[in-house]
Amino acid sequence: MTVEQTPAVRAIGVTKRYGVGQTQVDALVELTADFGKGRFTAIMGPSGSGKSTLLHCLAGLDQPTAGQVWVGDVELSRLPEKQLTHLRRDRIGFVFQAFNLVPTLTAYENITLPLDLAGRTPDREWLRTVIDTIGLTDRLKHKPSELSGGQQQRVACARALASRPEVVFADEPTGNLDSQSSADVLGFLHRSVREFGQTVVMVTHDPTAASYADRVLFLADGRLRSELLDPTAETVLDTMKSLDPAVAG
Repeated sequence: MTVEQTPAVRAIGVTKRYGVGQTQVDALVELTADFGKGRFTAIMGPSGSGKSTLLHCLAGLDQPTAGQVWVGDVELSRLPEKQLTHLRRDRIGFVFQAFNLVPTLTAYENITLPLDLAGRTPDREWLRTVIDTIGLTDRLKHKPSELSGGQQQRVACARALASRPEVVFADEPTGNLDSQSSADVLGFLHRSVREFGQTVVMVTHDPTAASYADRVLFLADGRLRSELLDPTAETVLDTMKSLDPAVAG
């Protein structure tokens, strides 16, 4: 595999096991998947399918019980904790459902916080591009309590992109938002892929959210069950129905 062909992220035979004996649960079972550079991938599946566990393993927030996770040319399991922390800080962005903004900081200060903590000088041109794209230039001096939920999540997305990470992971980023705010956030993530060449991997339960992606991976019982390219909300829902009787009902 050449450098040009190396995926942004790879999972190879990843298993994640919790508990022992009769309480043992395999959240992921020998799962293998590639996530290409400059692509938007959604991960879906019934409750308990392992989708959030997979995302956390891919982002280096959790260690698989077996198998390998690569970010670019680096295998995460080989890294000491300090180097893993640096990799997450320098090469990975993360967007949480709960926004996770610092309430005492302004929107702008929240966006630049990871760079400030790392002692890095922001790329001003890139930062301006990201801020212009989120459409909140006139709200940068406002604190989170003065912003709507959708605005706060767009700030969180901008924070994830501020350091130009190799990949952005998003865990149910629209789970707490209304439909219009969800569309704004998803549109921003979509543009970051199309216009900036960003790689985005997103867990979602919403077929409409998944339709913004280039492809959707479907998990069930910790295993990769299906893949859908160029998804629409309708094709995503149809696939989910085949995996989860509760959806069909």
